[in-house]
Amino acid sequence: MSVQVDSPITFGIGGSFNWLVGGAVGGAVGSLLFGLVLWLADPAIITEAVPAIYGLEPVGTAGWLFHLGHGLVLGAVFGYLVTRSPVFGTLMADVETDFIAAMGPGTRLVLAGFVYGLAVWAILPVIVLTLWTAVGPGEAAFPGLAFESLVGHLLYGLLLGALFALVAQLERDVEQAEAPFEEAGESR
Repeated sequence: MSVQVDSPITFGIGGSFNWLVGGAVGGAVGSLLFGLVLWLADPAIITEAVPAIYGLEPVGTAGWLFHLGHGLVLGAVFGYLVTRSPVFGTLMADVETDFIAAMGPGTRLVLAGFVYGLAVWAILPVIVLTLWTAVGPGEAAFPGLAFESLVGHLLYGLLLGALFALVAQLERDVEQAEAPFEEAGESR
């Protein structure tokens, strides 16, 4: 059996909490990839800067655990957001743009993850972390505007969206999705 990300998702975990499991799995694995990017750029970002955000001294794997926890929580938030009716309906809507219309649900979720990763980067390290370190307990030298931070967040989002599409069973949701606007092909 070959897995196609563009077909409706007919496998994976179903039920009421598929968004939570899919988001948590995608977020955890995505944060490991993001952490690897940071580790290759400068290991001190993970080992020293992440614990320093909370005013802690670098101890063992604390930075990795915090980073993994951040990714897991943000992944669950992604899962929650993309499965709410207005957002999911918009993602799965029939549109007139050929490029987007040709994309299946899996590809749309991957791209939603990419946009989410970009939004997380813009909000958390660029704005919130800058304010937090200015008034908070730590003096973290986290590279909020650094290229590796942007690349890491984008990779995180891509992997989050892809794993979410693979883990969360969404076939029924895709079939029942209703756009909060008039879709292409509807009478005007």
